Amino acid sequence: MPAPSNRPRATRMPRDARRAQVLEVAQELFAREGFHHVSMDDIADRAAVSKPVLYRHFPSKLDLYLEVVDHRGVGLVTAIEDALTTVRAGDPPDGRSVVRAIVRAIVEFVEDAGESFSLLFESDVTRDADVRQRVEQASQDAARAIRRGLEGLAGLPAAHAELLSAALVGMTRVAATSRYRSGDVPVEDAVDLVTSLAWRGVAGLVRERPDTT
Repeated sequence: MPAPSNRPRATRMPRDARRAQVLEVAQELFAREGFHHVSMDDIADRAAVSKPVLYRHFPSKLDLYLEVVDHRGVGLVTAIEDALTTVRAGDPPDGRSVVRAIVRAIVEFVEDAGESFSLLFESDVTRDADVRQRVEQASQDAARAIRRGLEGLAGLPAAHAELLSAALVGMTRVAATSRYRSGDVPVEDAVDLVTSLAWRGVAGLVRERPDTT
């Protein structure tokens, strides 16, 4: 006779709520332990569900990991798009305000996400082509959102604007990650510093306006 499981009996939930709960648990475990050190048993135990229930939602650990990565990627892009929408809602924004909104969105995304930002910026599974594509897709989508935010300012060919946007994402995410890990610089100071550095570079490549200097 098989030994009884020590796993707590799962509370019944609607399918969508259960899926969201499993994603939250998996995100926490993958962010803290890394893909290779987390098993489906670990996730099932933490979520208090049986493995058959877990596999009904996600056919494999990789499928679950990719879903978590996609969820974090959507969060990053949404944060940037919301910031740009807000800055456009007031007076016509100057270039520095646009850059600051982008920088703040990324810095605050990292701060709010906690270690789960590492699933986008420091994935330990990027040798897998599917994971690499999904991780890179989030940064590419973020860069495209930024490019749209700079379109009214940039006097650059589209490909140049795309590259500039990717560079801004890369610089800001490295700074945001370093700030989060060290805790030495307050969020507001980090936003000011990175904005100043980024804008001095961007200002040389966009059409100057009287109120951007």
